[in-house]
Amino acid sequence: MIINHNIAALNTHRQLSTNTANTNKNIEKLSSGLRINRAGDDAAGLAISEKMRGQIRGLDQASRNAQDGISLIQTAEGALNETHSILQRMRELSVQSSNDTNTAGDRSELQKEMTQLNEEIDRIQSTTQFNTKNLLDGSMGSAVNADQASISGNASLKNSVGAAVTSSSILTNLTDKNGNTLGIQSTDTITISYVKNGSTITSTSFAASAALTVGALSTSDGTTADANLTLSTSAGVVSVQGATAGTAGAVNGLTITVKDAAGNVRTAASNALSSFSETQAAIDKRTDGSASFQIGANTGQTMNLSIENMGASALGVQGLKISTQSQATVAIKVIDTATQKVSSERSKLGAVQNRLEHTINNLGTASENLTAAESRVRDVDMAKEMMQQTKNNILAQAAQAMLAQANQQPQGVLQLLR
Repeated sequence: MIINHNIAALNTHRQLSTNTANTNKNIEKLSSGLRINRAGDDAAGLAISEKMRGQIRGLDQASRNAQDGISLIQTAEGALNETHSILQRMRELSVQSSNDTNTAGDRSELQKEMTQLNEEIDRIQSTTQFNTKNLLDGSMGSAVNADQASISGNASLKNSVGAAVTSSSILTNLTDKNGNTLGIQSTDTITISYVKNGSTITSTSFAASAALTVGALSTSDGTTADANLTLSTSAGVVSVQGATAGTAGAVNGLTITVKDAAGNVRTAASNALSSFSETQAAIDKRTDGSASFQIGANTGQTMNLSIENMGASALGVQGLKISTQSQATVAIKVIDTATQKVSSERSKLGAVQNRLEHTINNLGTASENLTAAESRVRDVDMAKEMMQQTKNNILAQAAQAMLAQANQQPQGVLQLLR
């Protein structure tokens, strides 16, 4: 028997320390709900879990970013809704002024409202903001180097012999794409009207017996070319391109009117020649300012949105006049084109908003599934851990009892002293 080293007590104490440490770990996990509280619990699992947490928080923030993007779009689209209403009222005024039951005084009063509506379009354009960012002034548009406005007639024209028109085609020889004559006579006069920078220019110096390529369209003083009127030799389409780039060079509402010797309008011929649609909008030179929405957790997961200039100048209605019947008639066509531009922009914004709503749903699903995966790595199974804690607690109590027994063993030496 020995008394200097109680091996049984040492062994029991070691087991008690181990059981107590395991019990403390069990209690820590049960109190935190986490299987991994420090790197020592599971080094690889901690690294995987932290990477997943970064993705989850990134996905949640991306979802909030998309929500902010929708708010921005709704702000811009709401402003354009009012621009649409203004354009509809301007068109109504133009139709009213086109009626010759109005006197010059009546049209002057109509012009006053037209001017105010123009100014309101510009006010909406300059003051519509989201988080102090201007939305409708073109600063959020994509890059433009030098954009010249161009419009083309949608009627394909032919010569009377069925051949495609050329740059020297005579008006009296023109037919529509089906070969039906336009009915233009050599005694007819041709009036060309258009709007440039708010001024309505009308010229009646074209004879039906002349070639359709009338060269440069001139300003009211006849000194400066506004645009070139040409014929596409491949498709027989009348087209116009602005003489200069940007909104200042845009020619809007081009109307070609054919009248007979008695002054009556040849409706079919006029409609065929005046069926113009914008093929390229006039845009001022600018750098890229399109908004980039971060809609993913990682680099490069973005979506861009550009919003065009929605001011009166960009829409082609700046300074639009309806003080005469001819001005009002051309104004109707100009406003129709402006309305189409606003409709196109609102349609684009609506499409992007719908896409962002799907993006938010996708981000929510991804975040949910990734959270479930991270939970499996990091969270503790409470039932299993309770079972382990109960076992370790019992073992610790048993070790305590055995340590007491081991401490009593050396006292047997005292029996030898009796």
